Amino acid sequence: MSAVHAAELAARDAYGRLLALLVARSRDIAASEDALSEAFVAALRTWPVDGVPANPQAWLLTAARNSLHNARRHQGVVDASAADLALLQDETAPEALSVPDDRLKLLFVCAHPAIDAAVRTPLMLQTVLGLNAAQIGAAFLVAPATMGQRLVRAKAKIRDAALRFELPSAEDMPERLEDVLAAVYAAYGTSWDAVPGADTGQHDLVDEALFLGRLIVALLPDEPEPRGLLALMLHCEARRPARRAADGSFVPLDRQDVRLWRRDLIVEAEGLLIAAAQRGIFGRYQCEAAIQSVHAQRPITGRTNHEALTTLYGLLARHSPSVGVLVAQAAAMVEAGDPAHALAVLSRLSPADVTGYQPYWVTLAHAETAAGHRGSALQSLERAIGLTEDPAVRAYLRTFSSHVSQVDKQR
Repeated sequence: MSAVHAAELAARDAYGRLLALLVARSRDIAASEDALSEAFVAALRTWPVDGVPANPQAWLLTAARNSLHNARRHQGVVDASAADLALLQDETAPEALSVPDDRLKLLFVCAHPAIDAAVRTPLMLQTVLGLNAAQIGAAFLVAPATMGQRLVRAKAKIRDAALRFELPSAEDMPERLEDVLAAVYAAYGTSWDAVPGADTGQHDLVDEALFLGRLIVALLPDEPEPRGLLALMLHCEARRPARRAADGSFVPLDRQDVRLWRRDLIVEAEGLLIAAAQRGIFGRYQCEAAIQSVHAQRPITGRTNHEALTTLYGLLARHSPSVGVLVAQAAAMVEAGDPAHALAVLSRLSPADVTGYQPYWVTLAHAETAAGHRGSALQSLERAIGLTEDPAVRAYLRTFSSHVSQVDKQR
């Protein structure tokens, strides 16, 4: 294995774990990120000469801790001695890398009430899951520079307030859990939706999101929403093999070959959803998982129960009326044969919220087509195509646009 490949592999597989271990002792996210970056630079400089170490992750952790140690000495921090001892303890112990709790602790630190609510999830995505400001900004429809400034301020807040690096108490857990689950789901979504900058060919974030989802379920076995989130992700992941044809072209859900859906993941998801429902507490992720469960019945029934989907989306929209949920509700209405109500839902959304939101324009185009407004549908499709990053999805939308255009000419 080449030195460059080994460094890239370590960055993909262990960035979040390494950073969490560093922050656990330094309490300074920005300084830890700098130290870890320096460690990767050092690896690219020395590994080609000295060879790739037997444990690349432990090497990187030691190098980053030494960098933090030197930075503290250079800055003349008053409590440097105590901090250095904490940083250097067990620095060569590779088994520390297998302990996942530090990542969870860092997630819950980023969800602290002292941190601006709008930046908690983005902060988790950057520090624990390694996304950059451009990727995060695209996912939240915020300019990269603006998102970068928010993240810098949040890290400074954690450092200056000396927020405790530990799991919250039982009373505080529900308040922070929502943000933590949102970050895990957003991480999964970046792989699913192919936001700008994301590598759609890699499953790194998918694997990380599923791992963290399972970890939170194990940590909080009595909380239904973690089970709902994990069920939701597993249902979506079960369909991944069917989302692309053999030639790489995009296949929409209603045309997917259900024989390609992974039954093992569906069965696991259904078990989690049943266990969560037994608590009798409504949750956004449980409701979204139930929606995916309806789709998962198609291999058995041979049809999609659009009435059930419309009911579930209505329930979800009442409890969590986000732009994404309302657009999905409108899409379900179109599939159920009610484009007029779909257009009514879409018309109530703020233009500022949907200008750059590709799913809105796709759904609007479908609703307009179903309602016979083909001219405006073509305009909406052009907007959607312009906002689509995935070449396969863009090609599918162009085919749809050509079909709508042909039908319009025949009228």
